[in-house]
Amino acid sequence: MTVLTTERLVLRDWTDTPADLDRIFDIYSRTEITRWLAASGLPLTDPAQARDRLAIWRKRHAGHGGRYGTWAIEVRDTGRVAGTLILKPLPGADDVTETDDIEVGWHLHPDSWGHGYATEAASAVLAREFAAGTPQVYAVVSPGNEASMGVARRLGMTHLGQRTDWYGGEVLETFVRRADA
Repeated sequence: MTVLTTERLVLRDWTDTPADLDRIFDIYSRTEITRWLAASGLPLTDPAQARDRLAIWRKRHAGHGGRYGTWAIEVRDTGRVAGTLILKPLPGADDVTETDDIEVGWHLHPDSWGHGYATEAASAVLAREFAAGTPQVYAVVSPGNEASMGVARRLGMTHLGQRTDWYGGEVLETFVRRADA
């Protein structure tokens, strides 16, 4: 299902097609991506794990009615998936209970870095989320991940410093963008 489109991108649900499962594995088996993610089970080590990762995402968003998700960022001209865009409630200090704080995040394949895809996709999702009435959205980034912090800044997000409010108390560089900004 297509979530939204931009000039260059289609944001859509990940599917269980061989092409999507191969791309999930290709992205989430790479240490240059997973070193910044504190998610259990990463990096993936077996292509069969891509189907498990997809199941985790589907379960996570089953009750969100399409408002939140872990979506594929597809380049319209080529049909190639550049990476993943996430919009979801942040898990609290217990790493389980959803908070009222909403997170936007991105994980792009290295072959898609430097094209502005993360900024373009996240900008469109932020506009949609603000139109739905959410007053502010956060981006949380592992310390040292300068590329992701650059995306947050290009999105007009304000750096709040390091915080430990979410993801089981993990220290994260925190950015926020308010709807009225």
